[in-house]
Amino acid sequence: MDISKQELREKIIHPTLKYLGKAGVAAENVLVAIATQKQVQHHKHHSTKGLGPYEIDANSHQLVWDKYLAFHPDLASRIRGLASQRAFLEDPHSELATNLCYSTAIAWVVYILHPQELEHCVA
Repeated sequence: MDISKQELREKIIHPTLKYLGKAGVAAENVLVAIATQKQVQHHKHHSTKGLGPYEIDANSHQLVWDKYLAFHPDLASRIRGLASQRAFLEDPHSELATNLCYSTAIAWVVYILHPQELEHCVA
């Protein structure tokens, strides 16, 4: 399934950021750029290091929860609210591949934690 940048922005990124209270064109642009860059890298190298449109790996996902969301309970609660009830408990990393809103929220936190690593995406 391919989703255009515009669809990703309008149907996934914008509503997710709005739900998190982080709405804004700049934030949307960052996430569109990240997803686009990951897609280009994936097609060039034909390998994936992570899950979902942002290719977030399990270690990064765990760090988001342990090193950031554990200390920001309101945001953690909102993001957890995006995840499915049963699937998240059984295999939380699978949500990155199957739940676009959840993976978008996690990608936003990854960006908050490591903006310097993504400068090449938005330059």
